[in-house]
Order: sequence, then C-alpha cells, then structure tokens
Amino acid sequence: MTEFAPGLHARAGQDVDSAAYDGYVGRWSRLFVPRVISAAQVQSGSKVLDMSTGTGEAAVAVLPVIGPSGTLVGADISPEMVRSAVQRVGDTRFLPITADGQELPFRNGCFDAVICQLGLQFFPDPARGLSEFRRVLRPGGRASVCVISNPDRAPMWGFLAEAIAHLCPEKRDILMASFALADENRVEKLFEGAGFVNVSVTREVRGGAIKKPRRILGSDLSRNWLHPPSLLAA
Repeated sequence: MTEFAPGLHARAGQDVDSAAYDGYVGRWSRLFVPRVISAAQVQSGSKVLDMSTGTGEAAVAVLPVIGPSGTLVGADISPEMVRSAVQRVGDTRFLPITADGQELPFRNGCFDAVICQLGLQFFPDPARGLSEFRRVLRPGGRASVCVISNPDRAPMWGFLAEAIAHLCPEKRDILMASFALADENRVEKLFEGAGFVNVSVTREVRGGAIKKPRRILGSDLSRNWLHPPSLLAA
C-alpha cells in the first residue's frame, strides 16, 4: 500500500489551491520547467510521464511541445494534487493517475521521456524512484529531474524553512526535506546507479523580484534534477 513519507503534504480530502502555489512557489519554480523539458528531449508526438505532477505546472508546459499526437501521463502520490492538476490542465491528452513514483503501475519501456519537477527529493528512496523511471523508459529515452539546492540558495523557501526550524527544532528534518538532494555528486551517482548513461548534472540559477518587500525574493535550481538554486539532471 502506498504511504506518504514524512513531510509537508496536501491535506487529505481537501482541494489544493493551485493559485496559492502559483502566487508563491510557482513564481520561481516555473522558471526551470522549460529546461527540464528540453533536457528530456521532449518533442512532438512524445509519450511523456510527468512524475510528481503536483498542480500540473510542468504538464501545462509539456502539452504544446508534444503536439496533438503526443500523450502526457501526470502522476502524483497525492490524490489531492492529481485533482488539482486535472482542474488546471483541462486537456484530453493529459491522463491523470495517483501513483507512487517508487512503484510505477506501467509496463517496461512505455515512455519516451520521464520528467520530475521538484519531486525526487521527497522520495523516501530516490534511488528506487530513478530505477522505476529507467524501467518505464524505452531504449534511448531520457529522464530529467529538477531538485532544490541548498537552503541559502533557495530564498523562496530556504530562509523561511530555516527560521521555522529555529523555532521548532523538532520539525527540522521535515522542513529541510526539500534540500535532501542538494549534493550534485550524489544526484549523479543516483542516476548512474539506476542504470542511466551520459548523465549530466548542472546548476541552474534564476532570479526574480516580488514587489511587496514583506515577501521573500529570488530563487535558484538543479538537474537530473535539483531545484532553487537548482540542479538539473538528465
């Protein structure tokens, strides 16, 4: 049976407000999506798995790339997130499913590309998740992931997480789960251990500003994949 890892989750049985995500985390996370898609070499007609689809942010960006003949499966361990993505995407090419990324319900070699935008760091066993990504890819298919870098390089959440952890030290491990894959060498080894070849991990940096000074500014990302400042891996 699928179980949630320790961490911050959508409340069971309640709708997820995608507008709230877009207004806060989405301000910087969407800046890295095009890089994730290009690293996976998604193209017209591709069959794509968007793992940890969340509110459907990456899915919305993938659909114009795959065109009318492409297929996009949006998977997330949270039913609430899947419902949110369906409401946001609203396209018949988007096939939603509640699924555990460490135990994917798909046959071998059925996807041209797997993308995972800011999700892999929350897997209890990211190595197992990457092995599943590799299993469902066709020969020559590509996977790309984006994960968050160090807290001080991800101001949209890092500073806040550090402040809350200072006040609630017993919650520190949960609050810092976002940064579990900040080590790019570890990310590269995880991909290689899962059977991927020609692995590339790069640090991607994006910047931004929010007009209201009371809000947190900026951000940064990674690859195969890490995020704000983020690492991109593929």
